[in-house]
Amino acid sequence: MDPLSDVLSLLRVRSGLVSRFEGRGAWALAFPEYESHIKFGCVLSGSFLLQIEGAEQPSTLKEGDFYLLTNGRPFSTFASAADLRSRRRDGPETYRAHRADDGVVRYEGRLTAGRAISEVRLASGRFMFEGEATPLLLRHLPPLIHLQASDVATRPLAGLLALLRWEVEERGPGASMAQAHLAGLVLIQALRAHLAAAAQPEGWLRAMADARVGASLAAMHDDFAQAWTVDRLAQVAHMSRTAFAVRFKRLVGTPPLDYLTGWRMTVARDALRRGTDTIARISERVGYQSETSFSAAFKRNTGKSPGYRAHSAAQSP
Repeated sequence: MDPLSDVLSLLRVRSGLVSRFEGRGAWALAFPEYESHIKFGCVLSGSFLLQIEGAEQPSTLKEGDFYLLTNGRPFSTFASAADLRSRRRDGPETYRAHRADDGVVRYEGRLTAGRAISEVRLASGRFMFEGEATPLLLRHLPPLIHLQASDVATRPLAGLLALLRWEVEERGPGASMAQAHLAGLVLIQALRAHLAAAAQPEGWLRAMADARVGASLAAMHDDFAQAWTVDRLAQVAHMSRTAFAVRFKRLVGTPPLDYLTGWRMTVARDALRRGTDTIARISERVGYQSETSFSAAFKRNTGKSPGYRAHSAAQSP
């Protein structure tokens, strides 16, 4: 299994909520920080500006563009560049106040003589995740992934978003399951499009896109119970040991064997959370020769014993 599929396989999408926004005239909205989920959106028509707190410049999103907001920073949206210095209204409060019976948020800002009327229609929502791999995925994504309509890989997203919105609105039999699977597909396609469009993806995604380090990551994820050494991983990458170790740490952020241990512990925590395997079986599955050595590694990595995690899982409703 490739690294991205491996991480996504441990994520469980708790909900994929979709809403519609139709804005007209001048407006500026501010949204607070958020945790443990990814916001997404698609511009159905028109355009608007989006600025994440800390970013030097806002991003202009046009019809057909898609975006992901990944790291929980506060952000603001604007009808046009002329509104960047305007007083920003509370975004969530504005959405609640202007949401119609059909669920669409329709907001009409001020109209200024001599200024062209700005209009935009958006479909947006969020993915909320459960699972031990959530921090790994979110930590290695850039704050904003902006996919332009002109990017070939972006086109399938429009159909997926339309279907996800239909499932949310119609609530037919099996809607919850359908929403979860569709939300996962939207995320996967968005990440694929980002990898295809970005000349230099950031962090872990950049490492996967690197032919040599990506090969070593794929090898580790394909058989993480294997007794990998830096020398063997360097051979997979067709590099010298030193050059490989330096390149891996630069791209991934941690040394190769530290990354391997971290992934093993992620898989182990997920298995303990599910509570379907014994500690001895999990130890073997993630590459430890004995339950004792696994327990010691687990405690070093998490600060707690695997027995504690297994007990907690057993007590969960």
